[in-house]
Amino acid sequence: MIIAWFSCGVTSAVACKIALSLYDDVQIYYIETGSGHPDNTRFLSDCERWYNRPIHTIRSDKYLNVEDVLTKKRFINGPTGAACTFELKKQVRYKLEKELGNWDGQVWGFDFDPKEINRAIRLKQQYPDTKPLFPLIERQITKKDAMGMLWKAGIEIPAMYKMGYNNNNCIGCVKGGMGYWNKIRKDFPKVFDRMAKIEREVGATCLKDKSGKIFLDELSPNRGEIPEEIMPDCSLICQIEFQGIIDRQVERVLKGEIHINDVT
Repeated sequence: MIIAWFSCGVTSAVACKIALSLYDDVQIYYIETGSGHPDNTRFLSDCERWYNRPIHTIRSDKYLNVEDVLTKKRFINGPTGAACTFELKKQVRYKLEKELGNWDGQVWGFDFDPKEINRAIRLKQQYPDTKPLFPLIERQITKKDAMGMLWKAGIEIPAMYKMGYNNNNCIGCVKGGMGYWNKIRKDFPKVFDRMAKIEREVGATCLKDKSGKIFLDELSPNRGEIPEEIMPDCSLICQIEFQGIIDRQVERVLKGEIHINDVT
């Protein structure tokens, strides 16, 4: 059996489609965080029709959404990752893996991009038991390519991309930069205000600079530039995203000197 992780992002959607063409027994899973854009429901349904099979939705049985995690854990993020990703995604994945017992591989939607290849290598190194598979990297498919494939299939991309966001993370992602949060302030003012209150309640912040913490209610509307900010797609391996060390094998994968599956 192959586990394919669907995240309501464009790259995971295409990765799942490719997996279905490669393997006989593919089970597609989506982890619902309770904090995504409402349009995700439409996108998931469109992809189910494209796949001609169901996407199994699973979620935390302990927390309702990101706000619930942050207020109860009284922690936002740090060197080991974001509290919301750990509780709403990783713990849910662990539970499913324990229930399933074994699998022949897990399909991930990392695309053909230096940062994404680095994440894929880190995943292989730190979580070898997942038996990760990266169909997009194998075929040198980028995020833009994935969007084009969805367009050709007649599937409208998720609303967050159309609004100018680089990914389809939860609305008000704690890993976002200053430009991102100023855009959230305009597009989703209620989400911005609530996160600002949560920061004060727990004494932690999403943003920092050389001077230290920056609370959202103190963020200047002029700070940050979202097109220039790099914010990783929220995945089931948030901790890996916070490791800035680039593996020496990334360049070799990009040049085609080695295959992603041969990386150790």
